[in-house]
Amino acid sequence: MAIILASQSPRRRELMGLLGVPFTAVTADIDETMDPGLPPAREVARVGAAKARKIAESAAPGDIVVAADTIVVVDGQILGKPKDAADAARMLRLLSGRAHEVLTGLTVAQDGRVQTETVRTVIRFRALSDAEIGAYVQTGEPMDKAGAYGIQGKASLFAERIEGDYFCVMGLPLCPLARMLRACGVRILGE
Repeated sequence: MAIILASQSPRRRELMGLLGVPFTAVTADIDETMDPGLPPAREVARVGAAKARKIAESAAPGDIVVAADTIVVVDGQILGKPKDAADAARMLRLLSGRAHEVLTGLTVAQDGRVQTETVRTVIRFRALSDAEIGAYVQTGEPMDKAGAYGIQGKASLFAERIEGDYFCVMGLPLCPLARMLRACGVRILGE
């Protein structure tokens, strides 16, 4: 039995490593387009599950596939990864001085059995100045991240309050993932 992480994200690989179980990481090449007319929690779960199913197609019997997709939602609008620096700045202005949701659709698949859960965390950003937004965008950090920020990086200076799973915001909620893996027979921390 192998554990396969359906992601090449450095953050997800780092977080998966905290579980202390051996794994490999591969990219799931799927269409991640979300329907803005459907509930964001449902869409992020659908995309996460699609990643897991794609990798599971070529997995060996007994292999476990872990997949996740993360989005930022403000006023019902999904903020994915920014297209360019101007788009990143636009997103950060939307988040400035208010609360938003981070949703991660987490899926664990093994031998046709699929466990999917959407984890929700609420974050409140303090008011950001245009100078801060510009300086942050120039670091390049927001360019490959949903909502144009990485909570584990320089954007940690923006978060006044976090309600929920911190690791959801980083893209791989570990507590529910450990529970799902245990349900597949994976021993974590001596269990």
